[in-house]
Amino acid sequence: MQEKTVSEAIKYRRSVRIFDENKLLDTEKVKQCIQQAVLAPNSSNMQLWEFYHITSTAIKNKMIPFCLNQNAAKTAQQLLVVVVRKDLWKKRAKANLKHIDTLFTPKPKSEQSSREKIIRNYYGKLIPFTYIDFLGLLGWFKYLAFNIVGLFRPMYREVRAKDIRVVAHKTAGLAAQTFMLSMAAINYDTCPMEGTDTSRIKRLLNLPFGAEINMVIGCGIRKSEGVYGERFRIPFSEVCKEI
Repeated sequence: MQEKTVSEAIKYRRSVRIFDENKLLDTEKVKQCIQQAVLAPNSSNMQLWEFYHITSTAIKNKMIPFCLNQNAAKTAQQLLVVVVRKDLWKKRAKANLKHIDTLFTPKPKSEQSSREKIIRNYYGKLIPFTYIDFLGLLGWFKYLAFNIVGLFRPMYREVRAKDIRVVAHKTAGLAAQTFMLSMAAINYDTCPMEGTDTSRIKRLLNLPFGAEINMVIGCGIRKSEGVYGERFRIPFSEVCKEI
């Protein structure tokens, strides 16, 4: 079957809550959709995410009660767990700096272009300054300082630990949506689930303390009764404001 256009995939995608358990997914095609997901835009190109592609029937069955026995988990052929890894910020910043080394010929700092200096300072100084915190106290100090400066000029203000956490989850959400649209383009269906026992899922997947579950996505081929009614959206005029 021909792959859908972006517009067609957006219209086709629905949160499917009952999948046809007799229709199997091609694992490699699902993996390709995950590969497309990692191309999603993300804050500062930090890529603070991981994707756990569950194809094992045994692990999937263990996941079902942790997804509160939702039909989208019980009938899914495969599951994708989207994980936020804010705790990996140092490793990701170093990876970006290493990539920068491939873009610019090594030279003394005095001979670096202004663009190179800005990029190196961004990942070498600004990112650590933004992400480093101690019991939330440093974050509040930065928040107050940035807001004082913001009285005189435009200033970024989301510098507390909870703010950075929101940024990391937004980034993971962009990847999750990219994955679901990629699946829809090849006539595969998905259902994002937030009603989960994230603590038990973390233990099952052996995730470290700093990892957070963003969502679990059920994957399969829809049954007609798996789409619960016509799509409902608030009138466009109420949610889109032209200024």
